[in-house]
Order: sequence, then structure tokens, then C-alpha cells
Amino acid sequence: MDLRGLKTFLTIVKLGSFQQAAQELRYAQSTVTMQIQKLERDLGVILFERGKSFRLTEAGRICSEQSAHILRDVDHLQDTMSDITLGESGSILLGAIEPTASFRLPNILAAFMEQYPKVQISIQIGNTCTLTELTLKGEIDFAISSVPATSSGLMFDPLFSEPLVLLVPSMNPLAIKQDITIQDLKGERFLVTSRECVFRKKLSILLQKIGTSYSTLEINSLAALKYYVQANHGIALVPAVTVTPAPAGTVVKMVQNLDLELDVGFLRSSEKSTFGIAEEKLFTFLRKSIYAFQNS
Repeated sequence: MDLRGLKTFLTIVKLGSFQQAAQELRYAQSTVTMQIQKLERDLGVILFERGKSFRLTEAGRICSEQSAHILRDVDHLQDTMSDITLGESGSILLGAIEPTASFRLPNILAAFMEQYPKVQISIQIGNTCTLTELTLKGEIDFAISSVPATSSGLMFDPLFSEPLVLLVPSMNPLAIKQDITIQDLKGERFLVTSRECVFRKKLSILLQKIGTSYSTLEINSLAALKYYVQANHGIALVPAVTVTPAPAGTVVKMVQNLDLELDVGFLRSSEKSTFGIAEEKLFTFLRKSIYAFQNS
């Protein structure tokens, strides 16, 4: 069935005249007549009673009632496909590690979605290990993560460095010490996250350099660490953005002559070297916005 013929039929019904329909559609009246005849052949029914007065047959009335939504659906489909082509619409699965997911993305995505309200974004929050697996499986389009443990089948595009600081309870002697060295951390209890967490791995490298005994308390939540420091359970290595300003009862410290930064960037499958238009817009928007955030 020709959709143009169906549109012509509904225009005739709306205006009550073949001639007026031809004028509105900018067709010759003979073209309108031919389209209706073809539509009747395709459907196997007569839609209009032939004669001087304009009148629908029973089949014509039912066709009018039931076909209007078809054209609306087709128009909606065409608009949707046009939006996707222009990058104004689409569905994107985005992965993100903490603290980026909580401290950077909310405002950035609010600005993006105000500009592109038809783009649907689903956010998967997890550690780099989890996001790496989801990216390899194609279950997310791309992620903001630290450098993955395996580069097989993955592309990592550095974006920024996440500064790490030492958070200590106000009552801990380290809180009033002017300059802290790695040797000052001997004998302290360290609050650590799960073994898969990149911040835990960074801390493990630090602890190996101490070369002496220490104790740990494992807490499987990066966001919860500062509350345990507040309660004087120990000290913790945390992203600076999560403790700016320092929570009550705690002090932020740097450790001299120690690299306390974590590289963060975009992670995607090497099989997906190019993005759809909406994905590319989000990718570019995130890059510019996070850069501005880091330098504000």
C-alpha cells in the first residue's frame, strides 16, 4: 500500500473535496484521482461513492478511522530517524568510576541533556575492572575509567589526572605534622577499599614502599571512607575532590616526594573505533566539560 495514496485519501476526507485536496497537496486533480484508484485496488474496496455528492462508503469510513494513526506513526518514525541522523536523538550506555560519577557527571550531563533532550543516557557506575568487562562485552558504549589492567581489545584515551590526598583524623598526630613523609605512615591503620578498586591498588604500591608493618580495615565503598576517618578508625588515601573541603574532624595532607595521582580517561572497545553521531556529541561534550571542570 502506497502511503502517499493513504495521505491523499485522508486529506480528501478532511477537506471534503478532491479538488481542495489537490490544491493543498499541490497535485493535479488527475493525480489525486489516480492515487485513490490505486489505493482502492490495493485494498480491494471502494472508498467513495461515485456521484455528485461527496460520501464515503462503509469501507471508506472504516479506513478513515483506522488509518489516521498509521500516518501519525510514520511521521513520528521519520522524525525520530531524522533526529538520530542529526545526533539529536539516540540511546547511549555510559560507564563511569567514582568519584567522577558522583562529583563531575551530574552537572555535566544536566547541561548536555538540556541541549539534547531526546538523547537517552543510561549510566553504569562501577570500578575499572567491571567497566572493562562491560566494554569488552559491548554492554556499554564507552566508559570514564582509570587505565585498565588489560589493553586487549580496548582503547584508552587519557583525559585527566585524579589527585589523591591523605585524609587523617584531627586527633591523629599526623594532623599537626607540617611535612609528612612516607616513613611517617609506619604503624598507621589504613582504611582500604575492595581489592579490585584502583585506589586500593594505588595504596598497595604506597604501602609496599613503607616496608614495615601496618594494619588495614577494608570498606567496600569509596564514598564511606571519609566517615570512618571521621570516627578515628584510621587514615585513608582518597581522591581530593571527595574531601574538598575536608569533612569535620579530619585534615587533608600531602605526602612528600610521592606520586599521588591516578590517570583517568575514556575507555572503549577497539572494535568500536567510531561513534554514532549522538555518542560523538556526548564524547566531545564530556571531554570539554571535564577539562573545564579540572581547570576551574
